[in-house]
Amino acid sequence: MRAVIFDAYGPPEVLTQVDLPTPVPCGDQVLVRVHATTVTSAECGMRRGEPRWGRAIIGLRRPRKGIRVLGLEFAGEITATGPAASRFQVGDRVFGFTGFGVGANAEFKCLSERASMTTVPKNVTYAQAAASVDGFTTAWHFLHDLADLQAGQKVLVVGASGSIGTYAVQLARQLGAEVHGVCSGRNAELVGSLGAHRVFDYTAEDFTTSGEHYDVVFDTVGRSSFARCRPVLTRRGCYLPTTGLVVNNLLAAGTAVTGGRRVRTGMSVRKHSALAALRDLLGDGRLRVVIDRSYPLAEIVEAHRYVDSGHKVGNVVITVVNGDGPAAVPRHSPPAAG
Repeated sequence: MRAVIFDAYGPPEVLTQVDLPTPVPCGDQVLVRVHATTVTSAECGMRRGEPRWGRAIIGLRRPRKGIRVLGLEFAGEITATGPAASRFQVGDRVFGFTGFGVGANAEFKCLSERASMTTVPKNVTYAQAAASVDGFTTAWHFLHDLADLQAGQKVLVVGASGSIGTYAVQLARQLGAEVHGVCSGRNAELVGSLGAHRVFDYTAEDFTTSGEHYDVVFDTVGRSSFARCRPVLTRRGCYLPTTGLVVNNLLAAGTAVTGGRRVRTGMSVRKHSALAALRDLLGDGRLRVVIDRSYPLAEIVEAHRYVDSGHKVGNVVITVVNGDGPAAVPRHSPPAAG
């Protein structure tokens, strides 16, 4: 099978397409023929070996052998099952999250049927399904699970035009909150169309001096800090950062003791309940999937260059199966059920 590997940390050019043996499912595993995957900011960090503390997991001097094929999100078709597998059948269209095993940047991925995976709604393409997994489920973990966001509350999404941010804006509206977003001016119209009541252009405005106050500040890109956001939080408000886990976990522990404004953070790895909610929203056409660009697997180096540039809006998709949709998906794709 075709796969893209990296055996050293560095720029996008460390990625190489190779032929690897097609895995064979055993036990409760299923074999998925991957039709679409993505390139995320998290994977670009893994490719660079950043943050440094993460090398304790992925390899100190070079990536460990078992995680040299990147790819966190996938959508595809089950082509074989292990003898103990019963949840899925051959031919099922599925999408999900590979977790610490990564490996979706390949024609086939073998994983347990108990992994974070569910079936793709009939009206959703493989590209849309793959592009929805990590962004939505991360937004769900922070806003629904950690913040327990309620109707009538007010939330600010920093990085509102990114993968997590575009889903966070929509999810917060689904939960009945008033939503404000922070992004560049060129993406303000998009963020407004996703449901934001107010949009701050970070190149021209400082949300900390706007006079607004929030029950939740959700920083999806690491462009703020608890110290900077504390003045705009309500007395019992919470700050949700997706990055800087070492420092922010310490702040989370400290603010849990002192009370008042709090930091809540963590990693979203087991995504079963979030995927169930995601499947329902996609199936009902209530969630918009924003796809910026799409590349074939052979051009994944260029996809990493683009994500590294910091100009990505929404999601960048990698098509693995030839003929599975257009070679280039228009920026700002329509709703899944459009």
